[in-house]
Amino acid sequence: MWPIHGQDHLLRQLEPALTQGRLAHAYLLAGPPHVGKMALALALAQAVNCLAGLGAPCGSCTQCRRIALGQHADVRVVGVGQGQDGGPTRTVIGIGDVREALRQASLKPYEGKCTVIIFDGAEAMSAEAANALLKTLEEPPPQVLLLLLTTDADSLLPTIRSRCRSLDLRPLAKHQVAAALAARPQTSPEQAERLARLSRGCLGWAFNALTDPDYLEQREAELEQVRQICQAGLEGRFSYAADLAARFSRDREPARATLYLWLRWWRDLLLVKEGVEAYVQDQERLSELRLQAAQLTTPQVVEFIKALYQSLDALERNASPRLAMEVLMLKVPAGG
Repeated sequence: MWPIHGQDHLLRQLEPALTQGRLAHAYLLAGPPHVGKMALALALAQAVNCLAGLGAPCGSCTQCRRIALGQHADVRVVGVGQGQDGGPTRTVIGIGDVREALRQASLKPYEGKCTVIIFDGAEAMSAEAANALLKTLEEPPPQVLLLLLTTDADSLLPTIRSRCRSLDLRPLAKHQVAAALAARPQTSPEQAERLARLSRGCLGWAFNALTDPDYLEQREAELEQVRQICQAGLEGRFSYAADLAARFSRDREPARATLYLWLRWWRDLLLVKEGVEAYVQDQERLSELRLQAAQLTTPQVVEFIKALYQSLDALERNASPRLAMEVLMLKVPAGG
């Protein structure tokens, strides 16, 4: 049984390919953060190694359990994050990372039927690493499955995208997230409803917020900072821009998440301005949203939302983070 929620459109493609032995050698799993890309990747790794046979993974055999625990010798995850021995955070998948993973792919599987290499955050590959991977995608070895996970498929080389089968993961409907959360023990309907609303359809985020109280506390602290910076002077905004740019240089994903938090706040402001408060995500902050919205015009809100998208696009195109953030802070409307 697939341990996947809300991606039936993909499972309908994958199950026949698995049972008929027509699985592609490489897949590109694309979708927003926490939508379930890694969960699907690990489920695929289980499916191609499952002792119960072809099709959906059983989840209970030795192979499936070892993969779920991260102990399988033939399943390797390559990505950015904390360096070895607690060293500084790595922001790029380098050519050394790719070469080492491909060296393993060139060997016969050690304990399973198929070697699975998962590139988590494939958009973070250096140009040299991407070109090294491209050679393997063009001439894939047998008994190897390559899975590229990304939040931004367009940032990958077109030649890499063209050699992978695309799987686009969609955010879940709010009621689907709420139902999955409500099935967890000791989860109240009110809690499930609130987290489903804040999750934007990303079940992984909702589960993290459910199990880790710090998750929501950090979000609330960042949201309060957004509100304060909107009303701060230029010196305060530029200081914030420098801090966010430095965070982006260290680790892109959390900094990008902060900008999307800005987007959600200003989306809520627009909904308040247009009189459709029922669709506001942060219902707990309605009074603050109304107060700020009263100081702005609808065109001001719309223009700043456009500026946020332009800043995100500039960062994806490797613009100077400091310059992009300072330009954005200059565009915060007066009274915002």
